[in-house]
Amino acid sequence: ALKIREKALGKDHPYTAVLLNNLAETYRENADYAKAEPLYKRAIKIFEDKLGKTHPNTIGVTANLALLYQDRGDVAKAEPLYKRVLKVREESLGPDNPEVANTLSGLAALYYRQGDFAKAEPMYDRALKICEKALGPQHPQSATVANNLGALYLSEGQLAKAEPLFERALNTREKVFGPNHRAT
Repeated sequence: ALKIREKALGKDHPYTAVLLNNLAETYRENADYAKAEPLYKRAIKIFEDKLGKTHPNTIGVTANLALLYQDRGDVAKAEPLYKRVLKVREESLGPDNPEVANTLSGLAALYYRQGDFAKAEPMYDRALKICEKALGPQHPQSATVANNLGALYLSEGQLAKAEPLFERALNTREKVFGPNHRAT
């Protein structure tokens, strides 16, 4: 599909960049980071050149590249990308948008994996407040963030704070997905 699209529209067309991102996502999800990284970078370059540095498509692929670096354990590359995405999303979508919450959660997860709970906690907390306000407390995204914040508290030994967050996440997932779903 990528070769057909490149031939039909050109190697630097935004629709080509969409396929580059999709293919990169497939490689990233299968931990083939060496194949995914150049595809993300190429897609970002196309989107930046054709649509601008703050266009949602550019920022979306930039977030995907940050996730790749996070998955790979490369904090030095992931952190500035997450911060760039967060800044653009806050400015363009507003501070209470679920996409801002997604970005905060990604950055919080990066800090959590490093053991920097002091940086991760306020980001997870803010992300949870955004999700609950924008999507509702029974939304799966709210449950995911509650679960992640609970895991942080558990890592810190704060069981009294962790348990109600885990219970909330479990109750939401049971209601939304059912008791036997893998997300539950």
